[in-house]
Amino acid sequence: MDTYEAHQGMKRRTLLGCGAAFVAAQSLTLTSARANAYPSETINYIVAFGVGGGSDIVARTMAKVINEKNLIPVKMLVENRPGGSGAVGYSYISSRKGNPYYLGGVGVSFFTTPLLGKMPLSYKDFTPLAAIARSPYILAVLADSEIKTIDDIKTAKGLTIGSAGAVSDPALLSHLLNKQLGASIKVVPYDGEGEVMAAVLGKHLTLLFGNPNEILEQVNAGKMRALAVTSAERMASLPDVPSFKELGHDIVHTQLRGIIMPKDVPADAVAYWEGVMKTVSDSPEWRSQYVDRFNEIPLFLNSKEFGEEIVATSQRYETLMRELGLIK
Repeated sequence: MDTYEAHQGMKRRTLLGCGAAFVAAQSLTLTSARANAYPSETINYIVAFGVGGGSDIVARTMAKVINEKNLIPVKMLVENRPGGSGAVGYSYISSRKGNPYYLGGVGVSFFTTPLLGKMPLSYKDFTPLAAIARSPYILAVLADSEIKTIDDIKTAKGLTIGSAGAVSDPALLSHLLNKQLGASIKVVPYDGEGEVMAAVLGKHLTLLFGNPNEILEQVNAGKMRALAVTSAERMASLPDVPSFKELGHDIVHTQLRGIIMPKDVPADAVAYWEGVMKTVSDSPEWRSQYVDRFNEIPLFLNSKEFGEEIVATSQRYETLMRELGLIK
């Protein structure tokens, strides 16, 4: 090969190398641009329970505030995937590993279903984003019920209560009532809180343990009567209804309301949603449409704080379920 041919070959290799470098740089730029543009697709919020329950109300109110305030440049859609005591919805979210376009809410079954061995997942398979409220529970009956006070539960026969899943806060609280009062309440599982409410209103169930966002409207409309609340003190919206603690029963319990994503999502997506959730939590719209309306307990925990609280909450449920003989 003469000097000229060698020079031309080197020139071609140099041009090819430059072209490859340009393509790589362009690809890196486009990848970076896509990352910086997050979110650029519809956000899917998966509710692991049916329409009308507490988890559904939290999701739809949050989405409404986000959309009304234009906090994100894309739409947020809420989709219900009930079944298997939360296993169907949580498994669906988990299967989107690394995908930052799927969100979900932490319900009681997020903790209890894995502890029962009914879901091959646990909190370790998700990314915590933020906690935005705590919900106390209200024990209620229909307005025309013969049960007027907690003491009436001690001697009443054939009492039934609904539970969104085999083991939920209402189920655990019912077990505690049976233990402390010597009552005989039977827990009947349903797929969601909305179905439980319908069963109570249809007189297929005797009692209802529900969050304020599920019960207050029924109480205020005169359809149901509240007997006691699980917060440490009386609720401002139910000043005439005592707490279990006030009545001398060791029952103080609230439900953690928080948002999760699939495992291994990008750190910048987590930071993005921390900011969005903080804005929602601080907004007058969230306070008026959710916190004040349903007498929730205001709360904001960032991703790290929420992650720590998830671990502590799971441990509390495990201890309680062992004490009640629900798991070994």
